[in-house]
Amino acid sequence: MFQMTTARLAGLLAAAFVLQASAAPARAQATSLFNGKDLEGWVLPDDKALFTVEDGQIVGRTAGDLKKNEFLVTPKSYKDFTLKAKVKLRNGNSGIQVRSKRAADGAVSGPQADVADGYWGLLYEERGRGILERYPEAEAAKIVKEKDWNDFVITFKGKRLTVVLNGVTVIDREDKEFPDEGVVALQVHVGPAMEVRYKDVTIEELD
Repeated sequence: MFQMTTARLAGLLAAAFVLQASAAPARAQATSLFNGKDLEGWVLPDDKALFTVEDGQIVGRTAGDLKKNEFLVTPKSYKDFTLKAKVKLRNGNSGIQVRSKRAADGAVSGPQADVADGYWGLLYEERGRGILERYPEAEAAKIVKEKDWNDFVITFKGKRLTVVLNGVTVIDREDKEFPDEGVVALQVHVGPAMEVRYKDVTIEELD
């Protein structure tokens, strides 16, 4: 009798566990924004040679003759998400735009996690308020792997934005002026000739 009761109890507990698991909301899966072969699924600037694919990496490269900053842009807007990317900067200035807006001429405005010597760990609002927040430069220099791959994890949830660089949170900002949604974009900057590389670019949309 005791054994039968124990078996029935175990069965009921197992059934309850299955029901609970099936009722729980499924966690969203991260989606790759780059197929490793070409730039299908991205909106390119008018000068399409600015962004290419080499060795399974997105390469942004300029000859130093840009009239304005140019961008590789997602056609889709995102609201709450976690964006991950690996970035290697050879030289110059780049950045990852999030919840941003693309104008008809290809210009992009909105929050940007900066990718540049002396500006790692900086949150900049392109064509907006400028520098919003900055991790101490000396501390950021200790985190960054120069001429090597650096891991970015950028999360937007409501009006809160966090930027994690190589495992260290360099930006944690809540700002009522942040837009509610927008595109993701990768930047090449005016100024001297430059090169930046991106790979493993994924996004997970959050409930």
